[in-house]
Amino acid sequence: MANFTAEEKIFIARLYLEGTHSYLELQKLYNVSYPMIQGWVRLYQIQGDEGFKKSYTSYSAEFKMDVLNYMIEKGTSSYDAAAIFNISSPSLVRTWRINFHAGGFDALIPKKKGRTSMEKRKLAEGSVEVLEERIKQLEMENAYFKKVECFSSNAGKITSNIKAQVIYELKAIYHVVALIKVADIPRSTYYYWEKRLNREDKYSVVKTAIQSIYHEHKGRYGYRRITKELKKHGFSHNPKTINRLMNEMGLKCLVRLKKYRSYKGKVGRIAPNVIQRDFKAEKMNQKWVTDVTEFHLFGEKRYLSPILDLCNGEIIAYKVMKRPVYQLVGDMLKQAVKRLKPEDRVILHSDQGWHYQMKKYQRTLEEHGIMQSMSRKGNCLDNAVMENFFGLLKSELLYLQEFESMEHFEKELDAYIHYYNHQRMKEKLKDLSPVQYRAQILETA
Repeated sequence: MANFTAEEKIFIARLYLEGTHSYLELQKLYNVSYPMIQGWVRLYQIQGDEGFKKSYTSYSAEFKMDVLNYMIEKGTSSYDAAAIFNISSPSLVRTWRINFHAGGFDALIPKKKGRTSMEKRKLAEGSVEVLEERIKQLEMENAYFKKVECFSSNAGKITSNIKAQVIYELKAIYHVVALIKVADIPRSTYYYWEKRLNREDKYSVVKTAIQSIYHEHKGRYGYRRITKELKKHGFSHNPKTINRLMNEMGLKCLVRLKKYRSYKGKVGRIAPNVIQRDFKAEKMNQKWVTDVTEFHLFGEKRYLSPILDLCNGEIIAYKVMKRPVYQLVGDMLKQAVKRLKPEDRVILHSDQGWHYQMKKYQRTLEEHGIMQSMSRKGNCLDNAVMENFFGLLKSELLYLQEFESMEHFEKELDAYIHYYNHQRMKEKLKDLSPVQYRAQILETA
């Protein structure tokens, strides 16, 4: 693999970010590995051109420890850590982590070049007792950091509560004073938490329920939704109390909101804007909205085309394909029309994308008595409900989980849409899921 200058690395990163080349195309074109390109892209996103202008040839043990602590606290990958701290290679960060788990802090200290003198060797060897004590110290540090990493994986940060719980669990094996020193918290802080841990917890039952609901929804629910979900199970607590308990347990909503950036594309004049941003529907199969969104993973692309019923926000049909061909929209439409009854008169709203300007698409709408409606030129707010769904989908799935392959992503995408329809509560639907709300409508009809 050839050596690349800083300018060449920046150029390759920009090619990917501008969307002109995929990771796979760049890998073949420049004969460079996928992880290496990914590292350059993340470095450029975080630090820009400056990230490529300076490099370190040596890193102190304290610097390495700061990086590892940051990764544990924030849940950061080695790629992101390398970009944030401007480290020459993500593999270097992984080596530090392996060395630390194997030999503790001492394993991070850079080795001096040249041979040590005989006297230094004898001093380093020391007595058997000193060596045994050092081994026990390393075992303790390793045990502590492993447990901290496990406890904080869902919380996203390391709290004093988490540190105290880890010390409390390990105090039967190691000295409390030594553990407090490794945890780097005041002794009074630990004993305060120990006193609370030993005291009978009047919230122990509700904490168990909170943890169960939190993990059932894969961290997508914050304290407000969890409070509502708890009421369904017979728990009645103030949302502020639930928020405090979740903070103590190190649980927080993992969803990150992303700003939508619309792609206007080629504009046509096919159908009027019948919906006019009136997104309320009194019954099912009265108003539908649709759009297409793109996912870019593992150097590949997938396109999702769903239809959403405005009555209950349910995804009534969807199709996923490798290319945004007409079949993507056509197959989705075939699924959707199966739900129609002879008396239904539905409006189907979309943007001015080329799929919806096709004669084949319009013919299908006419055959089933569906009125076509289109957004105005370059105005994503005219289809705000569909854009909101895509925002949720990407925040609660794409940005929340890690995927092993594109096939794994497609499987999780199917699972998420089922979860969205059947389990995810919506405040506008009286805290019911879309399918639960539809069932309620049918019962009262």
